[in-house]
Order: sequence, then structure tokens, then C-alpha cells
Amino acid sequence: MSDPNDPMAEIRASFFIECEELLEALQDGLQSLDDGDEDTETINVVFRAVHSIKGGAGAFGLEALVRFAHRFETVLDEVRAGRMTPDADALKIFFQCADHLSDLVRVSRDDGDLPDDKTAELLQHLDDLLGETGAPEEEAEEEIDFQPAVLSLDLDFGDAEDDGDVAELPSLDELPSPLTNTFTIKFRPENDLFDTGNEPFHMLRSLDEMGECKVTCHMDSLPEFADLIPEQSYLYWTVELQSDVDEAEISAAFEFVEGLCTLEISKQASDAVTEYELPDDAATDVDADAGTPEMDQTDAAMPSLPEISEAPAVSEVPDIAESDGSQKEDQVTPTAAEKPASPATPKSPSPAAAAKSVVRVDLDRIERLVNLVGELVINQAMLSQSLESSGLSPHSDAMNGLEEFQRLTRDIQDSVMMIRAQPVKSLFQRMSRIVREASAAVGKDVRLHTEGESTEVDKTVIERLADPLTHMIRNAVDHGLESSADRIAAGKPEEGRVNLTAAHRSGRVVIEVSDDGGGINRPKVLQIAIDKGLIPEDANLSDSEIDNLLFLPGFSTATVVSDLSGRGVGMDVVRTSIQALGGRITITSTPGVGTTFSISLPLTLAVLDGMVVQVADETLVLPLNVVIETLTLTNEDVEMVRPGANVVRVRSGFVPLFDLGQELGYRAPVEDYEGSVVLLIAHEDGSRAALIIDSIQDQRQVVIKGLDDSFYRAPGIAAATILGDGQIALILDTSDIITNAIGAAGSPSAQNLTGLSA
Repeated sequence: MSDPNDPMAEIRASFFIECEELLEALQDGLQSLDDGDEDTETINVVFRAVHSIKGGAGAFGLEALVRFAHRFETVLDEVRAGRMTPDADALKIFFQCADHLSDLVRVSRDDGDLPDDKTAELLQHLDDLLGETGAPEEEAEEEIDFQPAVLSLDLDFGDAEDDGDVAELPSLDELPSPLTNTFTIKFRPENDLFDTGNEPFHMLRSLDEMGECKVTCHMDSLPEFADLIPEQSYLYWTVELQSDVDEAEISAAFEFVEGLCTLEISKQASDAVTEYELPDDAATDVDADAGTPEMDQTDAAMPSLPEISEAPAVSEVPDIAESDGSQKEDQVTPTAAEKPASPATPKSPSPAAAAKSVVRVDLDRIERLVNLVGELVINQAMLSQSLESSGLSPHSDAMNGLEEFQRLTRDIQDSVMMIRAQPVKSLFQRMSRIVREASAAVGKDVRLHTEGESTEVDKTVIERLADPLTHMIRNAVDHGLESSADRIAAGKPEEGRVNLTAAHRSGRVVIEVSDDGGGINRPKVLQIAIDKGLIPEDANLSDSEIDNLLFLPGFSTATVVSDLSGRGVGMDVVRTSIQALGGRITITSTPGVGTTFSISLPLTLAVLDGMVVQVADETLVLPLNVVIETLTLTNEDVEMVRPGANVVRVRSGFVPLFDLGQELGYRAPVEDYEGSVVLLIAHEDGSRAALIIDSIQDQRQVVIKGLDDSFYRAPGIAAATILGDGQIALILDTSDIITNAIGAAGSPSAQNLTGLSA
């Protein structure tokens, strides 16, 4: 591991954080290519991501990472240049290389062992791709440089050489290459560039590797030593570069410092064939007696000898600090015959203020801030309760100030939650790799389709969701989808499909994993459960109850142990992990069509809007987003379906009715419903249920306090909270309560009552 006292440790850590962003952009670009988007900018994004990782790795001496990224970059450059069209096989290799590049970044960060075998295998694949478009890179570097042919005018100058008046012709080395571009790069770093750990030397070195480079450092802004501020940037550079690269490649050398410097790149026009003229003082008169006509520069019948036009001296380059950017008057001006076209407008520098500012903060600091906000919410509730019980007038200054304090507390809480909220995109990208690896292991052709990647959820939820989601994806590929032969026989496309979606519903985030496979074989599942003694032989189970058998510990439908997992193996662990997050998981399956696993999770694990209710002298909290209506019952509103199973009439239909006090074991069932208060609860699937309570106390924000693992996790209890008077109240999971009540008492479900009217 790296030395914590190393001053470069923080910069190194920043590099690896940037690598995560670059790898995310790489995956996005490759996915776009795989979807058929071969836009030039998409290819450039993929190339720049690998190029930037290579450049940063080189600064820290990560040679293995540099070598692999360099070879990967070489192949991508072939695609960018149009010499290679990425087909399906090439894209598979690109995805594998991107995954391996991620592994190399990880082991380089953690100082782990490098997967040399995998590296060699993928490098061979990349060389094979290069072999299809041309010689490998090592051979390409041995190409013979272009040499211009000697210009011969076939003129007889007689004894002119003795006169010493003939202008000396330039040597071949002094002639510019016809294919070489000349760039002027003006580079002035801002102070923030050095704060991020960047060093101008690396950028100048990159320019030097592109071609013939002349660098001038300007020190006119450098103050006296006594006035020098160490954190201030005083130096700037002008670079004259002759190379066959394009402007985009030069800009890529400054990609890490975009917005942290003033950068201007201008290109001088150059033609494939350039005319040269003799200077005025080189005109030669040859003795007429020698039979040679007089040579004059203006003689149109005489071909002109080349004139070497000198490039402007460094001192003649416009000062980078000058706003008008005009050339000095003493700069060499070409004649009308050789005057080049106007150079391209210099690339306007990107001001630092226009760049999107991002501050990276340790997660521990955010967690501390969230905890402090939670305590603030609790103290605000205590203060509110104290003032309300003091008998102050609602229009007093203290009560008005309390309302303002409540509003500010809510705004602070919302802002902090936004800091913790992150899109699920990074999690979905990891699942793309799981699909590729699992499909390769079982020999199936599978494509992952994602939707809702921008859906935001608490960062803690994302981290703890990775393992159960990985297991579900592997199960979908291994046992949810049929083999290619079975799919073709069933009239399905040979390529299987796994869908991964995320969306906000009813104040929660719902993530679904679905496949277009054969669905759950319910007779087989039921028989396995009977054979294992999990259920009695005469059990009469509904389809949903048979599906839920998959969550029993140790249950498996696989006849052969797989390297991945069988559908149902470890699904009890998946459900336990989801429940630990305050979530639920359900299964929907149609034979021959496919299976869908739905995960419903809270948006955050810190604070929620709750409804405080009273049941049998116990104070409880329900999530406010599940309550859609409150009702006051009469005995005529309640109908008995069978003993112990009641429904309540709600306008044009019926809703199953449950006594919350009875379901939690606080009291005996209510016999007289006259005047009872009922909460109408909505589920994510659109179904509804009604809960009988004693009274509603308040609606307020509550801080979620997780229950320790040493406590018994009772069904329907999600967490706890501290109220304003210091009392501890349980936070309920109403869906879990209703599900257990239906299973235990055989009460009619909302689905069974759909469409039933008065």
C-alpha cells in the first residue's frame, strides 16, 4: 500500500478517482458503438478515455497499465482514423479490454497482483485486430520517413560558381516536409492547475513526442525573489510544433487541465507543393560572352529558385498576454505569390469560471454531516413540542420564528440528501460486465438493456445493492434464459435479453431485473419443495406462493451445480439483503415469456416524511408516501368475506381491511368499527389495502435509526426513530405487514377484489 506520508498520495488518489469517471465514459462510448452509433464524437470519447488513463498512469510509473492502455489506444486509433470498422467480434474484444483496464486500474490502486495471463491474452487479440488492418504497431514504427526528391533545374551556369554570386541552394534537411503542419501553441497555466497536481512538463513533453518542437519559456512576469509568491503561477510558454498530427490530438495533451489554463492553438497553412523565390540580393547576372542569358528575379521565362522563408523568431511571436493577438510589424511577410491562406482562428481558451466545478469529499465527512442534520431535525422537533405545550399564542414571535426554523431545517435536510443521492448508472455499468462474463461462461448470446440509469438513490443503497443485484443477473443469464437451440425451437431470437430498469414510484425507487426466458417451471418448483420436505404434499399453493418458494434457504431448481448459480440458490440471502435496506422483492413470471424480479427500496436511509399514529397506546410511524387517504368508518362500510377476512367499501369498490393493532400483537381484533380511523395504503403495484388505527397524531420528518442485528427483526418493522419528546417510535413497513397478514389469515388480496363493486 502507498505511504500515507507521501505528498503524492493525495494526487495519486485523485488520479484513480478520475480513472473511475474515464472508465464510465469508456463504457458509455462502447455501449453506444454496440448500439450502432458510430458517430465520430463517440469514437473520440472512447479514444480519449483510454488515452487519458494512459497519460495519467505514466506520470505515476504504472508501467503495466501504460503498456496495456497504449496497445488498446493504438487499435482505437485505427477505428478513429477510419481504417477499421468495429464489428460485433471487435466490440466484444473492446468490452473485454475495457473490463481488464478497469481491473488494472483497481490492482494498481490497491497494489495488488497484476493479471498477467489475461493481459497477454487480450494483447494477442488486439494484435490480431491490428493484423487485419495493417502491420502491428512495432512494425509500423519502422516505416521509412519521407524524403523529398532533389530539385534539378538542368541549368548550365558555366563559371558562375567562381564568381560566388549564385545564391546557395538549401540542403534537404532545411526543406520542410510537404506533409508537415506547423502549429503555434500558447500555454499559460492558472494557479489551480498546480493545485490539482498537474505539471506543465508532462504536457510539453507530450508535444515534443509529436514532432519537431521548439519551446520558449516566458519569464517577463516573474517578480523579484523577495516578492515571489510560491502559490502563484508566473511562467508561460510558446511552442512551435512541426508535426503531421491534427489539432485535436494536440488538444488531447491538455485534456487533464482543461479549464485550468489559457490555451491557444493556431495552425499555419502549408501546401503540398510550395513555391520558393530567390531573395533580391541573390539575383545573378551572368557574362553575356559566356552565351548565358541574364538571370533576373522578375524574368517570367526563367524558373525561380527556391527562397527559404524564415519562420518568425520567438521574440516575434505575439505576447500571450496581449488581448488583440496581432503580429508585430517586423515579422516576415510573404510575397503575394507565396502568401499562405489565413491561419485558422485560434481556439478560444476555456475560462476556468465556465468549467463545471466539482469538489470531491470523503464519504465519512458526508456521513458526519448527515448525522448532524438528523440531530438537528430531532432537536427541531423537541423545540416545536416544547413551545406548543407552553401555551404560546400561534401568532407570537416565538411561534413565527419556529415556523421559519422548521422551513430552514427542511431545506438543509433536502440539500444534504441531494449530496448523498447518486444515479444508479455506475451500478448498471457493473451489471453490464456481469452479463458479458456470465454469458461467456455458459455459452449463451445475451444482451443487456438498461433504462432509467439517471434515477438517483442514496449512495449507501447503491453500494449495498451491488451484491444481490449481481446474483440476480447471473441467475437470469444462467437459468432464466434458455439455450440458443431451445430459443430457436420456441420461435424466439437466438440472442437472449436481460432488462435492467430503475424508476421512482410512490416515493421509492423500484429496480427490476427481467428476462425473456422460459419463466419459472412451477410444477417443478413445487415438486422440489415437496421432495425436500419444505411443504406438505397436499399443499395447495397459488402461483405467487410457489414463486416465493425460491427464497427459501437452500432451495435450488438446478440439477447440476453451476459455476454461476441456480435460480433460487442464495435467493434467501438476496431477500435478506433487500430487507436490510428497508426494501422488498417480488417475483412475476409467465411460462414461455420470462421472469421479472422487482426490488422496491427507500430513496434514502437517513430521513423520511412520516405520519405519526397511535395504536393501542403505542406510537408508530408510517411512511407518508404510502398513505393516499384517511377514512372514518361506520359498521355499514365493513363487509365480512369469511370469518376473519373483512373488506371495506371505498366508493365504487372494496379494499381488504386489516387491524394494525391485531397484526402487531398489541390487542384483540376490533369488533365495533363505528368511528374507527382507517388509512388507505397504496402499494407499488397499484393494489390497495386499509389499516385500522386509533388516531393520527402528526405529520413530520423523522430520522431513521437502524435496528441493531442483535434485535429480533419482526415482520413489518423497518426501523426506529426518536420523536420530539424523546420517545422511541417504530417505523413500519406496511406492505410487509399486509403481506404477512394475507398469508397467515388467508385474507382476500387486493388483486382478488379488483373490479368488485357495490
